[in-house]
Order: sequence, then structure tokens, then C-alpha cells
Amino acid sequence: MTRLSRRAACLTTSLIFLLGGCATEALNSAPDRPDAPWQPDVSPTGELRPGKPKHGLTLPAGYTLPANQTILPRPPEAEVSTTHTYSLPELIDLAQSANPTTRQAWNTARDAALAVGITRTAYLPHLSATVVGGYTHQRNNGANPSVSNAGEIGSLINNGISQADSLGDGVRNRNSGHGEVQTLSMQWLLFDFGKREAVINAARQAQLATNILFTAAHQKVIYGVTLAFYTHAAAAARVALVAQALENARKVQAAADMRLRQGQGTIVDATQARQMTAQAELRLVQAQNTAENSYLDLMTAMGISPSTRLQTQDIANRPLTLADMRLTDDMIRQAVAQRPDVLAAYAAAKASQSNIAAAKAEFLPKVFLSGNVAYTTGHLALSSVPGVGSDSSPTLNLSTNNFSSLILGGITVPVFDGGMRAAMLRQAKNQADSAQTLLRKTVDESVKQIVVAENSLHGSLSAYTAAGHLQTAAQTSFDAAFAAYRSGVGSITQATLAQTGLLDAQLGHSDTYYAALIAAASLAFATGALGDAPQN
Repeated sequence: MTRLSRRAACLTTSLIFLLGGCATEALNSAPDRPDAPWQPDVSPTGELRPGKPKHGLTLPAGYTLPANQTILPRPPEAEVSTTHTYSLPELIDLAQSANPTTRQAWNTARDAALAVGITRTAYLPHLSATVVGGYTHQRNNGANPSVSNAGEIGSLINNGISQADSLGDGVRNRNSGHGEVQTLSMQWLLFDFGKREAVINAARQAQLATNILFTAAHQKVIYGVTLAFYTHAAAAARVALVAQALENARKVQAAADMRLRQGQGTIVDATQARQMTAQAELRLVQAQNTAENSYLDLMTAMGISPSTRLQTQDIANRPLTLADMRLTDDMIRQAVAQRPDVLAAYAAAKASQSNIAAAKAEFLPKVFLSGNVAYTTGHLALSSVPGVGSDSSPTLNLSTNNFSSLILGGITVPVFDGGMRAAMLRQAKNQADSAQTLLRKTVDESVKQIVVAENSLHGSLSAYTAAGHLQTAAQTSFDAAFAAYRSGVGSITQATLAQTGLLDAQLGHSDTYYAALIAAASLAFATGALGDAPQN
């Protein structure tokens, strides 16, 4: 082995070990131990960066990550007025433009439309331009040739090799050159027995499904805002009722204190009245906390900053329609047929049938047309092309200037592929069967949801009617018990029990009222009719 060969071998071995070390060195950026905190690389603003942490950086102890100062909560929405009282339709209008769910669904629908355009390009010819240029330099040291006459010496000189170079220790040959190839190629698939059409139909059905799901996303946002609005309204109503109950408890306590001062009551009565007041105060704090949390849920459902403060419309004590209207079979069938999830599942089932047709077309021949135009210039000889092979024979030889063109037409017939096409066809059939099964399941689930929502609405309306009767009776009982206690006839126990019963009846009547509103919205959502903001 020559000295140059040994150097090349050593250099190659060193490069191999260096590259192998680079791959395993990435473990330094992973956590060192399973029971020790991870120490990340942190920028001056607190942003976590990939890689190994730099020395000298102070990191927080334990499992607390540093704060990224570039991530900030959103400020309150500037377009939201703090003085205007927003109705439910107005909140829904804000949510449809602010909620990220609708924008994501919109981008998905646009991507599906672009996918249809991409599949249509299969009908057009594909053109590609290529420019290849380079420079070559060769140096060849060979053995001393045997020169027998002056003619051979002259031939060497005429080939550009000096007499001193050719008659010395060996032949030293130096050649250099440069060249360029400019080509314009065309590939055009003329006929494929309907595969491209099947692929386009599948893409169109997928686009239809995404457009349907875009509508479904808006319906979900409307439904989510409606539920959050009614839930917050119910929580606010509970705050008002508990506050009223606190006032009643204070009235009872004042009466007990007055009777104690007059010598008509006992300390037990006064203590029991104070206990009822304290319980009412606790319930008021809990109700206020629940109302605040429901307000944050409403802001989240709308997709706006939780720090935004706005006023919502009071919808309490509005008349509810108590008519016992039941959905007929035709109405349920119509409702199922317009639900977005059912329509999307139907489009997916049709797309799977088109995929089967595309898979079957892979077994048939294809007719194509191809051609290219090329222009070469220069003088360049390459012995091999990197990545192609190690053959020492020239693979590219350019000499002088040359212009060429070529047009080819042909037919390709698939003969053997190891069963790949058959497997892909089986996959397409399995996916089509799954799509049909999903469609049937979606239809059945839709019917169930519609019937359950209808029953829930009728149950809520009936409960609201019964709760109204209970509230009237509880109010009469409390008024009588309190008046009797103030007059010295009744007991504190009767007054406090009547007070508790009145609060429970009032809360039950309020809860069933908003539960009926939520049930009505759920029925509209289940039937696929929740497409517009409900009118209050």
C-alpha cells in the first residue's frame, strides 16, 4: 500500500468514528438520570432551547421550569365593550370569529380544496428543466513507455505532452475541461383506465366532508357558547337567590334577638338563627365562586381572553312553551339526514368506493408520452457520478456543442410486484367496509341522541312546572311561619325549616328553568338545526 493510500485509509476511518460520535453525543441533551430534574438550555428571556445547557447558567432547583418571558397571556379583547349588555346572539357572533376551532376547521377545508387541485394536475403533462455543468481535471502518472522511433515521440508532442515529461521517470498526463448540459423533459400520462378520475372523486368527497365538518365546527361553537351562557345565567341566578335567602335569615335572626331582649325567646333560638345566617353567608360565597368560574367557562367557549370583562343579558323568568310536542318518525328521519356527522360519514363512505376503483386501475396498463430537448456544450468527461456507482467507465462525455430532441410513446403493463397491488386493493376494500360500518353506527347514534334530547326537554319542562308549584307553596309556608314567630305564636324551628325549604324550592325552580333552556338547545344541536343564533 502506498503512502497516499495509507493516508486516505486513515482519513476515512477517522471520519467514520467522528460521525458515529456525533450521533451518540446527542444523548448529552437528554435528562441525565430518571430520578433527577432535567436542566434545559435557557435563553436570557426564559425561552427553552434544544441542546445541552451552557455552563455558568443559573437554573431553578427541582422540577420547576423557568418562565418563558416571550409567552404572555392575551390582553382583554379591545372590541368588547364593558358597558354594553350582550345577548346570546351577540356573544355567538363574537365567538364565531374569535374561537380557534372555526379557524382550524376553515384551514382544514381549504387544505382539502387544494388537495383536489393537486389531484387534477395528474391530467396535465409534467415539465422539468435541468442544467448540469462541471469542471474536470485529470493527472495520470504511468510507467516509462518504450519509444522506438522519432515518429512516436512526435506523436506524443502533438498530443500536448512535452518530451521532457514523456521521456523522464514516467508518463505524466494532465487533462482539464468543462461542459454544460441543458435539458427540458416532459412526462404525460395519456390513459390509465380511470385511476386518476377515481382519485379525484375520492378527493372531492373528502373535500365535501371537510366542508361539512366546517359547518359542524360552527354548530359546536354555537352549542358550546349557548351551554356556557345558560350555565352562567343559572349560576348568577343562584347568587341572587342565595343573597335573598341571606336577607331572610337575617330577618329571622333579628326577630330572635328582639324576642330574646324582650324576655320572650331563649338563647337557643337566637343561636339557631345565627347559625342559619352563617350557613346562608357560606352558601353565598360558594355561589359567587361558582358564578365566577362559569363566567370563565363562557369566555373560554367564546375563544376570547379570560381577562375580558363584559355584561351578559338577564334572561330569568321568561315564559317557556309547555306544549307536549313529540317528534314524528319523519321529523327524526329529516333531522338525521341533515346532521353534519352523518353527512360527513356518508361522504367518507363514497370516497372509500372511489379508492377501490383507483386500486383496481393499478392492475391495468397505462399509456404515456415522454420527450426531452437537450443542448450540450464544452468538453467534459466523468468517470463516475457520486451516488450512482463505482464504475470507472465514463458515464458522461460532452464534446463540442450538440442539440438533440426526443419524443417517445409507450404502454406500461404491470406484470409482477410481489402482491403489493393486491394488498392495496384489499386495504381499500377493508377501509370501505369500515366506512360503511361507521356510517351505520353514526346514524344509529344520531337517532339515539335525538330521542334522548327530546325526552330530556320534556322532562325538564315537566320538572319546571312542578318546581313552580313547589316554590309557591314554600313561599306561603315561610311567610306564615315567620309571621307566627314574630307574633310569638310559632317556634324558631318552624321558621328556619320554612326558610330552608323556601331556598331549596327557589333554587330548584331556577335550576329547572335553565335546564329546560339547555335541553332545548341540546335538541336543536342533536337535530342539526342549531345553525343560527337563538333568539331570546
